[in-house]
Amino acid sequence: MTSKCQLISVTNFEEPQPKPMAEINLDEPPHSWTVVPPQFTLSRHVEVLIATGSTILVVDSKEATDQHLTQGPFTKMVVSPNGKFLALFTMDGKLWVVSTDFQKNLSEYATKSKIPPQQLVWCGTDSVVLYWDKIVLMVGPFGDWIKYTYEDPIYLASEIDGVRIISNDKCELLQKVPASTEKIFKIGSTEPPAMLYDALDHYERKSPKADENIRSIKAELVEAVDSCIEAAGFEFQHHHQRSLLKAASFGKCFLDNYNANNFVDMSQTIRVLNAVRFYDIGIPLTYAQYKRHSPDALIDRLIHRNNHLLAIRIAEYLKLRTDKILIHWACEKIKSSTEDEESICRTIVDKLAKKPGLSYAEIAKTAHDAGQTRLATKLLDYEPRAADQVPLLISMQEDETALIKAIESGDTDLVYLVIFHLKRKLPLGEFFRMINNKPMACNLLEVYCKEQDTELLKDFYYQDDRRIDSANIVLSEGFRELDIAERIKKLKIAGKTYSEFRDQVFEAKAVDEAIKLLQFQLTLEKDTQQSFTGLSTSETIYKCTTLGQHHKATKIKTDFKIPDKRFWWVKLRALVEVRDWENLEKLAKSKKSPIGYEIGAFKEAGEQAYLNKDAEGLRQVRAKCTNHIVAQELDSLLAQLNAK
Repeated sequence: MTSKCQLISVTNFEEPQPKPMAEINLDEPPHSWTVVPPQFTLSRHVEVLIATGSTILVVDSKEATDQHLTQGPFTKMVVSPNGKFLALFTMDGKLWVVSTDFQKNLSEYATKSKIPPQQLVWCGTDSVVLYWDKIVLMVGPFGDWIKYTYEDPIYLASEIDGVRIISNDKCELLQKVPASTEKIFKIGSTEPPAMLYDALDHYERKSPKADENIRSIKAELVEAVDSCIEAAGFEFQHHHQRSLLKAASFGKCFLDNYNANNFVDMSQTIRVLNAVRFYDIGIPLTYAQYKRHSPDALIDRLIHRNNHLLAIRIAEYLKLRTDKILIHWACEKIKSSTEDEESICRTIVDKLAKKPGLSYAEIAKTAHDAGQTRLATKLLDYEPRAADQVPLLISMQEDETALIKAIESGDTDLVYLVIFHLKRKLPLGEFFRMINNKPMACNLLEVYCKEQDTELLKDFYYQDDRRIDSANIVLSEGFRELDIAERIKKLKIAGKTYSEFRDQVFEAKAVDEAIKLLQFQLTLEKDTQQSFTGLSTSETIYKCTTLGQHHKATKIKTDFKIPDKRFWWVKLRALVEVRDWENLEKLAKSKKSPIGYEIGAFKEAGEQAYLNKDAEGLRQVRAKCTNHIVAQELDSLLAQLNAK
């Protein structure tokens, strides 16, 4: 909340993105306010409860909703750990508990103090604790209360299963007695767990009463064993933990098919909890908190307190990965060590060598941030994943090393990452010098440039004196050029380069002929007003024939030395296409056919004329046909056409 009562929410501190919430337009500062976490709201977005006047506003990202309450003003309010209840302290000294949707009135208690408490916190979800100077008041759900007196100043810290009372010299936990513990240790209890616990005592004193107790709870023995196991987890004293687990183990002996996994898990959990509760560590964690936050969260707490040895032992004991512990240890070693870089590197590598596949990237980054660049570079040599190694080398300005490592990895994406970084960072000449002696980098750059950046590819070939490759690019650009004059110009440049090399005689000749063909096609376009550019010699002959430019078609054959067979086939198809039988006959009689004669052609020509209902054309085909079998078929078609 800003000084102008504007609410701004930040849901992630690692990647903060402040978002303003709805305007509340208060004329004066609120009496109190609290936050409902998003996991406890219907909208799954953070909500803020603001006490103003005698009512409460519920504010989210879109609107502020007035609950129209009359019991206020509320000087203190707090949401329960499960997000279901809201405890409020009114100006006239009443403690009021409602549901967070304000639909249920759960409890009211008059404290008879108009002075608001210094703290108002939840004790788990069972009761509310208020603290005034030297007085702690716990109020239960039905108006029951307990008062405690403290001479020294204290601080109350709410937990999911109780409340911690922290003073100058000690930390106490105030909580409701767990149900399983109450069943066993309540005075005069005859519950099955209490009977099992008592049976163990009789058994150790060799009393026959042990057998009598077991027989009396035979039907509920499984429940009794489970309760003893659970109660052991809630205990802090080693003596009570052992005696309860011993009672559970004793009860298991009388069960045929009891699954002992719960017993084993609890034994492991108690051992872990006892280790972190030890005064050297000083984390007074409860069983409920441990189960709620998971072993991983406990290991994270140990890591951030630099209790790396205990964290590793717990992780190994619970069969969890130790990678993050070792990485954090190595980072802290770099930050705090006064040894030389060689000694630090050797110590870290020796310690981490037993963990193959462990990432050194974060450790190297820590060394780089600490100004130990040589150490960072050495550590990155041990990084097994190039995807982590290369970006870090780039950030450390180790560009050539990054390129080498990317090439060694064989990952083309990584190589491109380094290439593009170098292109942005370095002058063009220096960039080319860095990649010139690295074939894979050069090949990938060529592939990219051919698709995306031909100008860069020209520069690359030029600095490497690859004139043939440069000519190939100019040639490709020429054929893509729409302006014919510009296309011819570029083809001449490429042809000139080819002509300077003995091995490129064919290419030089092919380019010259392409230029000659383009020039000839330009002339044809002027004469015929038809488009010719871009056609091959065969296509040009074909089009000339269809347009009646037989002299031009013959000139192309002569100038470009087109073989007779190909010329005859192209011209034959063109003449048939335009039904130019007269010129087809002239072609056939001009000289001996280099492609021979196909009888089927008369038959096909006759059938086509029949389909076109061209009686005259069919008579011409019949007159020229010398095969008597085909002639009979043509006569039949002609008779049918005349009959119609």
